[in-house]
Amino acid sequence: MMSLPSRMAVLNYMNEHDSVNVKSVMEALKPFYGNEKQFNENLYLEHFMALEANGLVELASYNLDDKENLIMNYRINDDGREAVEKYVDKKYRN
Repeated sequence: MMSLPSRMAVLNYMNEHDSVNVKSVMEALKPFYGNEKQFNENLYLEHFMALEANGLVELASYNLDDKENLIMNYRINDDGREAVEKYVDKKYRN
């Protein structure tokens, strides 16, 4: 995953999971992207929102955590899966 742009890495990760949120994706991608200056929750939330705006993922559910923070869970859709198949080399797929 190290060679993928971070937004595509998010989509690639989502391709193998039913529902994810920003924190779970960041935890999984931290070994590959954690040292980047742009590795922060705000940017990764933007990744999710851009992927949703482009019709590749959809909001699956939302809830509040124990500190009353909004947690939004997303899932990849068929268009997102097609994008992964088309643009992500097999060696990078989860």
